[in-house]
Amino acid sequence: MRRKKNNYLTSSKAASGNKVPPLHFTPDQGLSAYICALIQTSSMRKNFVQELRWRGMVHDITPGAEEQLQKEVTAGYIGFDPTADSLHIGNLVQIMTLVHFQRCGHKPVALVGGATGMVGDPSGKAAERNLLSEDILRHNESCVKKQLEKFLDFSGGVSGAEMVNNYDWFKNFRFLDFIREVGKHITVNYMMAKDSVQKRLETGLSFTEFSYQLVQGYDYYWLFKHKGCRIQMGGSDQWGNIVTGTELIRRMEGGEAYALTTPLITKADGTKFGKTEQGNVWLDPNRTSPYRFFQYWLNASDEDAMNFIRIFTELPQEEITDLVSKHLQAPHLRALQHELAKLITIRVHSADEYQAALQASQILFGNSVTEDLRRLDEATLLAVFDGVPQVNISRSSLEAASNITDLLSEVTKGGIFPSKGEARKMIQGGGVSVNKARIENPHEKPAFELLHNRYLLVQKGKKNYFLISVVD
Repeated sequence: MRRKKNNYLTSSKAASGNKVPPLHFTPDQGLSAYICALIQTSSMRKNFVQELRWRGMVHDITPGAEEQLQKEVTAGYIGFDPTADSLHIGNLVQIMTLVHFQRCGHKPVALVGGATGMVGDPSGKAAERNLLSEDILRHNESCVKKQLEKFLDFSGGVSGAEMVNNYDWFKNFRFLDFIREVGKHITVNYMMAKDSVQKRLETGLSFTEFSYQLVQGYDYYWLFKHKGCRIQMGGSDQWGNIVTGTELIRRMEGGEAYALTTPLITKADGTKFGKTEQGNVWLDPNRTSPYRFFQYWLNASDEDAMNFIRIFTELPQEEITDLVSKHLQAPHLRALQHELAKLITIRVHSADEYQAALQASQILFGNSVTEDLRRLDEATLLAVFDGVPQVNISRSSLEAASNITDLLSEVTKGGIFPSKGEARKMIQGGGVSVNKARIENPHEKPAFELLHNRYLLVQKGKKNYFLISVVD
């Protein structure tokens, strides 16, 4: 029997009578088009809400949202405020939400708030923040986009990510037009009832901040109308702003839109997630070195690591369950933390930066040699030994030192050894290394090759490090 040639495939479910649309594609479009067509059917598309639920990433969701996402490929968005030239790991929850959204076959839209960044969101803030100039915001936007491109596929297609900037639709929107066309649809009582407003009434809330939820709500309306966005996602502190958008869509367009929020991440010890003594942990290597970034995840507690591995990686449930089980059998090996730090560092930076961070970590805590130390770039070297005592000496003093004992005591003015006798005794006992090379002769003339033409790393005993910085 001769088969009829079609320009589409029909799923078995459609053939049996269930209402699943045919998969339209022509043979010349190839395998990639066929795969995209498969994703478009609800029978093949992964359940996004279920994916987030087992990862512990659902806080609130409006009725009907899950059904909408299962019914068809859906465009949805998350906003990012460009108030700095880099995102930080606090933004990673929302970035990963978009990653899972795209992996489940939907279209992620990343909104960079060039306009709202000039206003300032009061949600979760105790005071009004400083407003940035337009030039600074434009620069920050371009930096944020480059970081998002490491996570999302912007190459196009039915689920290809898209970047938008709300400055584009607000820059020519006159104030009088805005309050006439948008403001009349939302009452003051409705806006006053929001938690983000109530919490600031006692300390004071400017009209600029008060209007933020209306501005963000219009973003959702605009994206609903022009980009087909049916769901907005964000942190739980954004719930009030998001549902203001769904209300605007209902009142201005008669449409139905949805909201989903993720929990705010907390650490088991009560300290704030994403913060260290140096401040935020940034995605930009110029703000937080790859080594420090790697160490942040490596130092996570067991409880936090079990939570973070679900939220910040794409590992499937079975692999995570197996990884946690192995970790519990030998927690001292910290396999969970190592896998977490590896995956996130590679994703945010690169495989090479991960290897460099791993190598740097081994230099500090494991067995290493001088060549390992030389391979570290200066920024990583200083990051690894940040916090160790640093002694500054002049280049002429180094050259004038008669032997290593004098260098480590008199030249450094007791900064490493308080006396020649103590320095000599520890050297003779094999307890002193310079640049990871053990010193055996206390009378040896200092002839070390400076790291980056400036530094000497002195190790005293097993755990005590000192960094000699040679200045001209």
